[in-house]
Amino acid sequence: MKRFKNILVYLAGRVGDDQALARATELAAANGAQLTLFDVTVPTNGTDQSSSTSPSSEQEDRDGDETREREAALRRIAASHTTGKSDIQVDVAMGRPFLEIVRKVLRDSHDLVVMAADSLQGVRLISLGATSMHLMRKCPCPVWVIKPTKSPRFRNVMAAVDVRDNNEQAQALTTKILQLASSIARNEQCSLHIAHAWRMNGSDAENVRSEISEDIRNDIYKRNYRIHKERVLNALDGIELGNVEPQLHLPSGDPAAVLPDIAQENHIDLIVMGTVSRSGIAGLLMGNVAELVLRQVDCSVLTAKPDGFETPVTVD
Repeated sequence: MKRFKNILVYLAGRVGDDQALARATELAAANGAQLTLFDVTVPTNGTDQSSSTSPSSEQEDRDGDETREREAALRRIAASHTTGKSDIQVDVAMGRPFLEIVRKVLRDSHDLVVMAADSLQGVRLISLGATSMHLMRKCPCPVWVIKPTKSPRFRNVMAAVDVRDNNEQAQALTTKILQLASSIARNEQCSLHIAHAWRMNGSDAENVRSEISEDIRNDIYKRNYRIHKERVLNALDGIELGNVEPQLHLPSGDPAAVLPDIAQENHIDLIVMGTVSRSGIAGLLMGNVAELVLRQVDCSVLTAKPDGFETPVTVD
């Protein structure tokens, strides 16, 4: 986690903000990083950019008052915390939360966004889904969504990786995921789980569906299992683990079906994963597998993009 030097914390006044801020403050202090507290107020006339209705002067005054009040609240929060390195910055924007967060990241080169988990209900619901899901799709830097829990520390961290693709970009993303997960496990002194779901392809997939003996079917399965295990172990080569002994989970099956089960069975507190399912496409939105997994798990999530990802959001 030493990679993060300019951390943005989205504080929307929801349950869990305290834990998200505590995580970000601790990380900033350990890294000597700049920490910025950020919120987005929604204008009185809504966030529809296509609307031809201009806000009245009364609406503008009300919006300005809300923004100043929220900024003052964030300054009070900042004054009660310290990173031990530099003053905590404060900023409030107006508009759609996910758009303004991504624009803030682009303008000020933030390398991590931390926020409390939001639900699909309440005043911050936007038409296409929760703010956190939009950020996981479109934010160019890693996004850490903290689920409020009774325990202040993690007990089980899981890196969800896909080692089927051996191109350079996919391998770099796998390395990034493993580095993040192992770093957190070392800092938290907790268990590290590594999960990779695989499926047979080609002739092996055809053979196991054909009328072959159970022994031959088992041999095919074992051979494929060994291949995928070797790929995971190769990906772990060079990852700093310290005294952490990772537990491998290599189920055969649909990742969207088996990864949430692994998370539940092993009481995972945090999943670290990538949110672009195909490589080589700049600005590609989150893949179906990643999104299906994230909609099923009930824990904190840290997501990363492959190198070269380009967000579809623009600053202006």
